[in-house]
Amino acid sequence: MNMKELLLQNWDYAMGQEDWYPPILPALKDVTVEQALWKPEGQAANSIWENVQHLRYYKQRLLGRLEGTPLHNEGIGNDETFLIHETSEDAWNTAREQLQEVHAALRQKIEEMPEAEVIESPQRILSLIMHDAYHTGQIVFLRKLQGSWPAKRSDL
Repeated sequence: MNMKELLLQNWDYAMGQEDWYPPILPALKDVTVEQALWKPEGQAANSIWENVQHLRYYKQRLLGRLEGTPLHNEGIGNDETFLIHETSEDAWNTAREQLQEVHAALRQKIEEMPEAEVIESPQRILSLIMHDAYHTGQIVFLRKLQGSWPAKRSDL
């Protein structure tokens, strides 16, 4: 297995293909707007939706860099990447769809990259995979605190 194949395999694990941790799609499955906005009382934590916004931003940023078209808001601070501008059910559905779309677009971009280009800087892709895993863990933890995560997952 070459570097690109290894990264693509792990890219798939981050979004929808089960490995040793749940990917983002099962972590977001059946999450309502209320659950997406929920935060533990008195705790310094981002909501599920805020995590989705953050993940989407950094995927869009990498895609823009790989395509040579930087984001119009690339210079914003990390805290701003978590902001939610509208809290409707449609906006929640759109946020999840956009996360999947940018993930798929990045996958295609990585797939099209020559192996030599991937080997030149695999860290930019690997970092995003690890970033996804980290924030997916936060989302699962929030769902456990809400009681909306199954006690036993049978889809492994």
